[in-house]
Amino acid sequence: MSALDIGLVVLGLLVLVAGGELLVRGASTLATRWGLSPLVIGLTVVAVGTSAPELAVSIDAVLRNEADLAVGNVVGSNIANVLLILGIAALILPLAVKKQLVRIDVPVMIGASLALLIVAADGIISIIDGLLLLALVIAHTVVTLVLGRRETAADNKRAAQERADAGTEAPTAVRRPPILISVLLVLGGIGLLVVGANLLVTGAVNIATSLGVGSLVIGLTVVAIGTSLPELVTSIIAAVRGQRDIAVGNIVGSCIANIGFVLGFPALISGGGILVAAEAVALDIPLMLAAAVVIAPLAFTGYSVQRWEGAVLVALYLAYMLYVILDATGHQAQSGFTGTMVVFVLPLLVLTVATTVVYDVRRRSTSRKGGQIPPVKLP
Repeated sequence: MSALDIGLVVLGLLVLVAGGELLVRGASTLATRWGLSPLVIGLTVVAVGTSAPELAVSIDAVLRNEADLAVGNVVGSNIANVLLILGIAALILPLAVKKQLVRIDVPVMIGASLALLIVAADGIISIIDGLLLLALVIAHTVVTLVLGRRETAADNKRAAQERADAGTEAPTAVRRPPILISVLLVLGGIGLLVVGANLLVTGAVNIATSLGVGSLVIGLTVVAIGTSLPELVTSIIAAVRGQRDIAVGNIVGSCIANIGFVLGFPALISGGGILVAAEAVALDIPLMLAAAVVIAPLAFTGYSVQRWEGAVLVALYLAYMLYVILDATGHQAQSGFTGTMVVFVLPLLVLTVATTVVYDVRRRSTSRKGGQIPPVKLP
């Protein structure tokens, strides 16, 4: 472990913050100019942009015959996106969740995670598998853009009708930066995110390698967290700036892009596909699928992710990291830790989530009978 590696990690963090700020500013303006909601921009432009570091790392890993690093990067990044990043963002500010996200995008994310588990079951993501994964993310992007334009058009028509009924004039248009500047902000933000992630990952991998850790573990932990920092920075900045749709949409869209694009495209250029380690198929990819499933009930309860739910997600991620570290080092506490999680913690978590969902369903049913559904209160 050298001072240079530590310096690369610190510099990478600073560049990531700058890139996240530029990306959110540019994407927010483009959303308005293109007639798209912030949620749609978060699911598409911002999601693909923040997945650029994962793509760069995966392509480089595949070309260097480091398949474990490529797979671990994507699987670990998705687990970090759902548990760590969504959790931290919700801890900072409770996040509103649109119905479209619950009805369409979260199920697509779960389906993509399941598809990855199926295609990787034979130990390889072939060229055909890569095409299928890539087609999935392209189809989702097209559908998201079409639905987003329709929703915005319907909202504008409804607002115009309400103004006509009330006899009021349309609000004065707010002067915004030229579209070219917004595009440059997005491209500049993506570029800084890629550079920052590469600096951080280079330093972090050097530190981890000096400690004698394997490629799959490095991919699941150090590289995954490093390449997920753009999503973390972007989601936090978006939440603080009031763009909560971008914050949530970025996380869900990035998970879909990671599976379909970040693994699909490298599988096409690899020649013989991407080999998948047996332990990844047996444990890590199923855990990624489980993390995706966790979002559904949390987002359904009041169409928001509250602070206590964010705390639960972060705690689950820390438990997963502890397990990976104990397993990698062969620590004798691993068996006791695993038993505690399986026998006590996970059943208690399932019971808590199930109770919350049942309570919310009953609350909504009672509210409908009374003629009103109480709004979700967010600070």
